[in-house]
Amino acid sequence: MPHCKHIIKKMIQEAITQYLQKNKQEVILPKAVLFDMDGVLYDSMRFHARAWHEVATKHHLLSSPDDFYMFEGQTGNSTINALYQRTFQRDATEEEKQTIYRQKSSLFNKYNDGEPMPGAADVLKQARTSGLQTLVVTGSGQHSLLNKLNHTYPGCFTREKMVTAFDVKYGKPHPEPYLMGLQKAGVKANEAFVIENAPMGIKAAVAAGIFTIAVNTGPLPDSVLLDEGANLLYPDMKSLADDWKNIMDICSATK
Repeated sequence: MPHCKHIIKKMIQEAITQYLQKNKQEVILPKAVLFDMDGVLYDSMRFHARAWHEVATKHHLLSSPDDFYMFEGQTGNSTINALYQRTFQRDATEEEKQTIYRQKSSLFNKYNDGEPMPGAADVLKQARTSGLQTLVVTGSGQHSLLNKLNHTYPGCFTREKMVTAFDVKYGKPHPEPYLMGLQKAGVKANEAFVIENAPMGIKAAVAAGIFTIAVNTGPLPDSVLLDEGANLLYPDMKSLADDWKNIMDICSATK
């Protein structure tokens, strides 16, 4: 076990060193954690993928369930346009986008059981115990989002420090959502962590210059998340919670 701990610490140290070199930073001074929502805070991506695939099939759009793990994080309109371009080589009309997104949302609400992601509460607790702000940066456009988060994770999030589909012009993989998250937290890129499970979300966070921790809670190969630039990768939120102290200790040691 001591040997294993040494390997883990070395892996974290190397990831931090590589991040600092790439982003021309001297230190990481964590003050905030920016959490994606679906697949990170909630075990909900399986229901999103099911709902998207069923509606796409109904509208004769070419797709597989795994496509929606790749598309995750971008706006609904972007996903629908991607499917229309693939199938019909054109963008969807406004009417088509509204119809499909309404049907998808209805199915998702029918299937979704609202279960939190195992280990997410532990990560949140450790982040807040470490004195870090906790924010949500999501491509979701649910109006009831804050009530849902307050019920599952009481006292962890406020509307003033959330970024949703209603706040941004460009969704992930554009860096705007995470740049806005930094702005709302009042921190610089080297003063935050991002926790993401989606390739497009990781791409957005990396483009924003933030140290990005991937949790592979879906069916995609680890390589897909690492290829988008994730600095660290864990198989689930519980593993990240178990390693949180190591990450914080090594960041402190780089000061």
